[in-house]
Amino acid sequence: MDPEISSLAQGAGATLVTLMVTDAWERAREGVTRLWRHVQPERADSVAAELEVSREDVLAAHAADDRQSMDELRAQWQGRLRRLLVAHPEAAEELRRLLDAIDPASAGAAPTVTQHATASGQARVYQAGRDQHITER
Repeated sequence: MDPEISSLAQGAGATLVTLMVTDAWERAREGVTRLWRHVQPERADSVAAELEVSREDVLAAHAADDRQSMDELRAQWQGRLRRLLVAHPEAAEELRRLLDAIDPASAGAAPTVTQHATASGQARVYQAGRDQHITER
């Protein structure tokens, strides 16, 4: 199997499940349904229904902080998307465009980090927008 297709499906499945608890959900659902309607029109309605059921499961798992269920749902959608791309490799570009449209991080945009700190006396403030390693003693 093409590693690029596998990687795309993995990222798309994770992004899709993550977006199920955000304001971008409607656009994501519409885009994924449109993708299926384009390459497998006979399955588009059932995929749309499966997306709604998955969203309910994701919302419940998110509320309960059930990471195992979230991982299972990601894997489920990664598998569905991978199978779609294996059967229809021409859909890969359409899926990439969809991800770029609904997920700014996949389009290469860095997240915005804003930090504020106040120190007084002999206090120290350590801030980082990502990894931070402090080796002083």
